[in-house]
Amino acid sequence: MQRTLVLLKPDCLHRRLAGEILARFEAKGLRIVALRLVQTTRPIAEAHYAVHKGKSFYDSLLKFITSGPTIATVLEGREAVTVVRQLMGPTDGTKAPPGTIRGDFALSVQNNLIHGSDSPENAATEIAIWFKPEELALWTVTDDAWVGGS
Repeated sequence: MQRTLVLLKPDCLHRRLAGEILARFEAKGLRIVALRLVQTTRPIAEAHYAVHKGKSFYDSLLKFITSGPTIATVLEGREAVTVVRQLMGPTDGTKAPPGTIRGDFALSVQNNLIHGSDSPENAATEIAIWFKPEELALWTVTDDAWVGGS
C-alpha cells in the first residue's frame, strides 16, 4: 500500500471545491488516512517548497500557500502517487485534459488548486512535514477487495 500527500490549496477552498475533489479520490478507491484544515505557516511552506528555493517563483509560492486555508491530506492505496497525479492532471490547468481536476477547474499554473507528491520518496518527506506518524490512521475499508486495495 502506498501513501501520498495531497494539498488542497487556498484557491480550492475559496472556490468551495474541496468536497468534490476529495470525492474523486475516494471514488477512485483511495482511502483517507489523515486530513487537516490548516492555515499554512511560513516555516511549513518553506519546508514543503525547499526544492524550489532560489527559483524565481519561490516567493510567490510561499505567499500563495500561506494566503488562506489549506487542506492537507494523506491518501493511501495501490500506486497512490501515480493515481493522484493522473487524477490531478498537468500543473498548467490550460494544458490539463478534461476529466482531470485541473482540466475541469484550473486555468493557471500557480492557482492550480492542488498539490500531489511526485514520487513515493517525496511523499514520505512531505507527509512528515505536515503530519506526525501518530496522526495517520491505520484502517481497512470494506471495499478494498473490490477496488484493488489488497
